[in-house]
Amino acid sequence: MKRKKNIKKTKLIKKIKKTKGGNNKNIFTPAAKSNEPKVQIKKIKKQPSEKKIYNIKDYVVYPKHGVGKIVSVEKAEIGNIEITFYKVHIEKEKLTLSIPLNQQTKLRPVSSINQINKAISILKSKPRIKRTMWSRRAQEYDQKINSGKLYELAEVVRDLNKKTDVIAEQSYSERQLFEKAYERLKSEFEVVIKEKAQAKMDKALKRDINIIPTPIPPTPTT
Repeated sequence: MKRKKNIKKTKLIKKIKKTKGGNNKNIFTPAAKSNEPKVQIKKIKKQPSEKKIYNIKDYVVYPKHGVGKIVSVEKAEIGNIEITFYKVHIEKEKLTLSIPLNQQTKLRPVSSINQINKAISILKSKPRIKRTMWSRRAQEYDQKINSGKLYELAEVVRDLNKKTDVIAEQSYSERQLFEKAYERLKSEFEVVIKEKAQAKMDKALKRDINIIPTPIPPTPTT
């Protein structure tokens, strides 16, 4: 009998231990604090990106004017401050730009062959024509052309491309924007893939290779 009573007591003690504290949660005693020093994890700061340094004869892209070539690096004193700047010649527009080194973020190097191939795949894709007013679309196209971004430029050429038998249906402003985008894209293609540039573009656009868009006059500079 005593053995049975002892068994009941031990079971009762176990139940009390389980239910103590509510919600049948087990009670854990806090672990003893270690005397070892805590290891502090330092946050790693991102390495600041270095400015791209261009050399003479390098080809670069200036957003508002397209592909140019660095012909010299010169210095001038303006307001007692010595400024170093690139001289960039834009062959298509027959002009030379002076771009201070501290504004070189406006420049970018010409695209790689992989980026050119990506642009060709964009030219091959289906045009995306929005059903908005032409004035608004024209503004968007012009912003893309002057963005200096290769893929956005390729999108404009693709969207405004017309087959040779329906070119007459385009408005003057539409043709003007297409020719501007086409010539600017071709100039960058020519730097990377040389004489194959126009042939590859026209093949991707399914244009008659003998039909060459009439170049538009250069944009006047202030």
